[in-house]
Amino acid sequence: MTPIQYINTPEQLSVLCGQIRKESWLALDTEFLREKTYYPIFCLLQIATPEWVACIDPIALPKLDELFEALENPAIVKVFHSCRQDLEIFYQATGKLPGPIFDTQIAAPLLGFQDNPGYAMLVSSLLSVNLNKAHTRADWSKRPLTEAQIEYAADDVIYLCQVYQIMLQKLTELGRIDWLKHDFAELTNPAHYAVAPEKAWFKIKGKNKLTGKQLSIIQTLAEWREKTAQAEDRPKSWLLRDELLFDLAKLQPETVGDLAQVRGINERAVSRYGKELCQLITAAKNRPPLPLNEKDRPAKKTQQQEAILDILTALVRIRAEENALNPTILATRKDLEVLMYNDDEECPLLHGWRYTMAGRELVGLLKGQLVLGIESERLAIIETKSLASDASL
Repeated sequence: MTPIQYINTPEQLSVLCGQIRKESWLALDTEFLREKTYYPIFCLLQIATPEWVACIDPIALPKLDELFEALENPAIVKVFHSCRQDLEIFYQATGKLPGPIFDTQIAAPLLGFQDNPGYAMLVSSLLSVNLNKAHTRADWSKRPLTEAQIEYAADDVIYLCQVYQIMLQKLTELGRIDWLKHDFAELTNPAHYAVAPEKAWFKIKGKNKLTGKQLSIIQTLAEWREKTAQAEDRPKSWLLRDELLFDLAKLQPETVGDLAQVRGINERAVSRYGKELCQLITAAKNRPPLPLNEKDRPAKKTQQQEAILDILTALVRIRAEENALNPTILATRKDLEVLMYNDDEECPLLHGWRYTMAGRELVGLLKGQLVLGIESERLAIIETKSLASDASL
C-alpha cells in the first residue's frame, strides 16, 4: 500500500509541489464544512497519482500560494468526481479555477451509467470495492485528525485514480473523449462560482407563480439575503428561509410589529433586521418587478406543441440507441422544451457532444430543414431537399 504523505508544514508542501509539477494528471478531492457559514471552510485537500498520495492540511499551513500555483498549470489534468463544490473552494481562495478538468461524474453517462452517478457507485461498479463511509459526517475542522480519518480521505483519491484510468481507456476506445471537451471546459467558467446577489431570486423555486408586488418583494429580499449572508458569512437559511420569503411577499408587513407576527420569523431577525426589511418591502411594493424569463412563465402546451415534442423525442431515441446511451442522458423532455421555445442559449443540446449527436438535427427539424420519416420499416432523418426531389419525379 502506498504510504500517505500528511502535509502540514511549509517545507513538506514545497517538496510536494515539486512532485505535482512533474505529473501530467492528478486525482483531487477536498473535505470542507459549510453548515454554519456561507462560504465553505477548507479543511483538507487530497491529491493522488498511481505512485503517491498526499493529504494537505490547509488549516495548519500559513500559506497555500505555491500549491495553488502548481495546480493552475494547464499542462496537468485535474481529475475530480462532481467537482463544482471543490472548485468553489479554489475560486474563493484565489479567484481562479485550476483547469483543465476531467470530472468522472460527467463522463460516466457516456459509458452507460445513469446521469449524475454517485462516487461510491462508480467505485463499486468499476473496481468491485465498497467504500467505507464511516467518516462522511466527520468534523474535518477539528485537529488533530485521526489516522482513520486520513486513510478515509486518502481512499477517495486513491480509487479515483483507478476509476479515471479505466474510464479514460474506455472513452478512448469508443472515440468519445472529444465529446466531453465542452462540458469539462464549462466547469471552469467563473460565472458558476461568482454569486451575483441581484440574480439570487433566479434560484427560488415557485417564483413564477408570483406577479406584481409579490414578485418585486421576492426579488428584493432575495438580493438582500444574499448580500447579508455573504457579508456575515452565514447560511442564507439562517437569515430567512425560502418559505418565509414567500410569506413576506404575500403578507407585506409595513412595521416591525407586523413583521414580528409573521409565523416562522425568529426574534433575532426581527430585532436585528426588522426595520430594514420593512423598508425594503415598502420600497419593493412601489416599483415594478424585474420580468420573468419566458421559460419561467407558466403555460399549458397546445396539442401541436406536445406533438412536436413527441417528434423531437423520437429523434433523441434514435440517436441514443445508435450510441448505446440512455435517451434521458442525451436529452430530457424538459431540455427539448427549452430548445423548442428557443429561450435559453445554455440549453445542453446546443453545446458539446449533445449538439454533435442530436442537437444539430433537432434544430434542423424545428427549422423545417429535416423531417422524421420511415425508410425500410425504420425511423429515419430525411432532408427536405430530397423530399422536394422525390415530389418532382
